[in-house]
Amino acid sequence: MLLVEDNDDLAETIVERFKSEGHAIDREALGEEACDLLRHKEFDLVVLDINLPDRSGFDVLRTIRQRNDATPVLILSARSEVDDRLIGLDAGADDYLTKPFDFRELSARCRVLARRQAGDATNQFKAGNFVFDRLAKTASIDGVDCALRNREVQLLEVFLGNLGRVLTKEDLADKIYTFEEVPSLNAVEQMVTRLRRKTDGSAFQIKTVRGLGYIAHVTE
Repeated sequence: MLLVEDNDDLAETIVERFKSEGHAIDREALGEEACDLLRHKEFDLVVLDINLPDRSGFDVLRTIRQRNDATPVLILSARSEVDDRLIGLDAGADDYLTKPFDFRELSARCRVLARRQAGDATNQFKAGNFVFDRLAKTASIDGVDCALRNREVQLLEVFLGNLGRVLTKEDLADKIYTFEEVPSLNAVEQMVTRLRRKTDGSAFQIKTVRGLGYIAHVTE
């Protein structure tokens, strides 16, 4: 997740709250830096302020969409007029939330966008005897909790959002680590091993593609 917000106090609060929910989140304070970053790095979701110091968030959004970047974007702004909402939505925003806001609503709206991107109608992903609850951050097999750690939940979400697609260790590290962290490919491999062990016997399966990485799929 990428947060584009110039207010340091607010940005710190949002980052800490999302991290406490088990999300990897990076932050940029300037629109130009956000545009450059999105040109080279793929994110699952962008939370975008409008009143940025260097350029309007609307302009940032238009730049993203002109590159055919379909990353879900939620505008988070103090500008609450109907015209502002219309400008944002017409520019390509997927949602618009005004400040001040309740963090629970922000979190819920982000989950909705993540579900929509994954093609799911609810917070629960079900396949055979396997159930993953995005809200509770829990996975179970035949009703028995898999006892996943935060990183394992993040990893599971990445795999579920990319079923049938080969993901390299670098792809996975890019998704679950922030810029402030130093990703270890060995740690990623160990994490995949633990997730595979904890979900063994379920309809969710991770296979190793020799020389390339991993691919996840589900069986009914």
